[in-house]
Amino acid sequence: MTSITARRAILGALSLGASILPGIAMAQTAAADAGTAATAAKGSDVAGDIIVTAQRRQERLTDVPVSVGVLRGDDVRTFTAGGDDTLLSLSGRVPGLYIESTTGRIFPRFYIRGLGNVDFYLGASQPVSIIQDDVVLEHVVLKSNPVYDVAQVEVLRGPQGSLFGRNTTAGIVKFDTVRPTQELNGQASLSVGSYKSVNLDAGIGGPIIADKLAIRFSALVQHRDDYVDNTFNGVSADGTITPRKNAMGGFDDRNARLQLLFTPTERFSVLLSGHYRDYEGTSTLFHRGALIRGSNDPVGPRNSVAYDEAQNNPQAYKTKGASAHVTWDFGGAALTSITAYETTKGYSRGDTDGGAAANFPVNGVPNGFGQSQGQIRDLDQWSQELRLASSGQTAFKWQLGGFYFDSRDTTDFYQRGYFLTTAARNPNNWVRLRNVNTSWALFGQASYDLTEKLTLTAGARYTEDDKKTRLLKTADTAAGVVTYGGRRFVELKGKKPSWDVSALYRVSPDFSLYARVARGFRGPTIQGRSAVFNSDFTTANSETITSGEVGFKSQIGNTLRFNASAFAWRLKNIQLNGNDSNGNGVLFNADKADAYGLEADLEYRPVQNLSFTLGGSLLHTEIKDKRVFAQACSLNGVLVCTVNDPVFTRGAVGSPTRTYFAQIDGNPLPNAPKWMLNATARYDLPVGERGKFFIATDWNVQGYTNFVLYRTDEFYSKGNFEGGLKVGYDTGDFEIAGFVRNITNEKNLKGVIENYMAAVYNEPRIIGVSLSGKIR
Repeated sequence: MTSITARRAILGALSLGASILPGIAMAQTAAADAGTAATAAKGSDVAGDIIVTAQRRQERLTDVPVSVGVLRGDDVRTFTAGGDDTLLSLSGRVPGLYIESTTGRIFPRFYIRGLGNVDFYLGASQPVSIIQDDVVLEHVVLKSNPVYDVAQVEVLRGPQGSLFGRNTTAGIVKFDTVRPTQELNGQASLSVGSYKSVNLDAGIGGPIIADKLAIRFSALVQHRDDYVDNTFNGVSADGTITPRKNAMGGFDDRNARLQLLFTPTERFSVLLSGHYRDYEGTSTLFHRGALIRGSNDPVGPRNSVAYDEAQNNPQAYKTKGASAHVTWDFGGAALTSITAYETTKGYSRGDTDGGAAANFPVNGVPNGFGQSQGQIRDLDQWSQELRLASSGQTAFKWQLGGFYFDSRDTTDFYQRGYFLTTAARNPNNWVRLRNVNTSWALFGQASYDLTEKLTLTAGARYTEDDKKTRLLKTADTAAGVVTYGGRRFVELKGKKPSWDVSALYRVSPDFSLYARVARGFRGPTIQGRSAVFNSDFTTANSETITSGEVGFKSQIGNTLRFNASAFAWRLKNIQLNGNDSNGNGVLFNADKADAYGLEADLEYRPVQNLSFTLGGSLLHTEIKDKRVFAQACSLNGVLVCTVNDPVFTRGAVGSPTRTYFAQIDGNPLPNAPKWMLNATARYDLPVGERGKFFIATDWNVQGYTNFVLYRTDEFYSKGNFEGGLKVGYDTGDFEIAGFVRNITNEKNLKGVIENYMAAVYNEPRIIGVSLSGKIR
């Protein structure tokens, strides 16, 4: 038996052993009930209690000593009506949450309280954990799984080292979809808009066998026509046909999920879930020369590029997965087993210089050729969690368990020479890597009501994280000569405890104060892609974070809900990512980073039929290490941007290989907005007994955000904002509306490619109509 077969057999035995244990009951309905509560909270009402599962059990938001931001399913469907990425569209919608991508829809990068990872490597590790229906998604491609037919989104801010999946230093974004019930219910939302954008988010379910078996089918279909022209009119070295109108920018994203809930007794349940994704689209478009030295205002057009290579930036992925949630109740304690498998394969190709080399000549010679492709040939992720928890509303609550994780992938990286059709073609200009990540953990948490008003909670976890990367094929010369001299195998292992302690004081049933201190851990990371440039692997050791926060949560009837928190954290041995002289990502550790800030969210109904929400965050982050430098923007030996940090150089003056390095001590973390604001408003005009006309709007604004490790006059955004508008008629069961996303058609700077002064833009304005309905 091979090692991977043995591991699968062990996981299967764990799941089977759990499923035949006697005498037990349901605890897994918590997320479903939370989704039901959230779905009820919509329209122009400030709802009653929000129910969350931030501590793996149903609790009122006001009773949880954790900073939690909540989005309801209907809100998520509003944000994605124009066909926007279901994950990227959530950026800024919850205080402290920021999301971006420079690799299209298959690689979103998440940041909570300023902490994330700008690394675009397919094997990158992120400090924000993504959990969908209690299944942890670790690989960056799996983290791009769209969310649909969603009941509720919870953003758990700060280290969450005790209870969830893998360890995390920044926080968790937790998605709970609508689950099967014994009542027929469903929802569907269909919208069409500009660029022939289509968005269908639907789910329907109900009983198959009364009180025994229920089913739910969910689907997401998103489409947009290509709308970006490739204007280059010259010779292509890899056969890209240009010029071409409407060459890129479109996508087809097709998703389906089937769930079966089996409840043979009141004390036993099995929830089986399977999902499939088939995606084809365009990788992120870089606009070369869109930034002018001395300015951060992008001047390049959104709807056109001039690419001489990379076949108009195609990307495609197919992902599927399955999970089994088995729960029993012993009467006083409940046992939960979660077994999950995820797999994906696909590729993403892009013109990485962002423009045609002929348009940027040096001494009359075309300059700046570049393209690459990352391809996952196969990825298999297995995870198994067993958790035993007290049940019932007793003063003492506890839970303990274990978690096992196994991820293996074979990934290829191709560089420009591989794709050329000229005499310069190098069929060996690519590498193949085998990555293996195994992890296990033991965890526990206890909570005790010292009085009716005061509750103390403490949790602990011990994690072992093991990563291995093996170079299976080197990038050789066209004649097959091996020139790589670096390591071909690297293994790193991290072993750390993590913990959290909190106190919650209920001043009244609707007002509570809390304080929390937590320690988190993220395991070591290996960067193997550099081998495609014949550079050795780079690595980063484990990082640890200590975080403290205080806050309050309140609700005044159906009129006002107001929550706020203040926090500070210190991250030691922080993992950072810069560039080497080839523009290739390089991992390294800095001594530490500090941060502090505020978060608040408010939901208010001043009068009947009128409601507002307002959320915001303030954040200060700072890298602290005088020894650490990051390579700054340079091309052909020339510094092309304005660096505002101390700089030292390597290489002779005038040499095309001269490089520049900026000191980053005291700088903010990349993609850590200094402040963010989000707001919504809705007014209903009742018509008849059930109907109402409505107008609703939503806005988010983002303060100063640096995109790189060093400070410049170019590579940052400040004051980015986007707004949406929706006007329609709603009966409660049926809605018809017109909508606009990015109503002012803002062309916001969302990312950069430094040496080419290239810009990445946000989505264009989409105008459309939507139809939605509910069965209940």
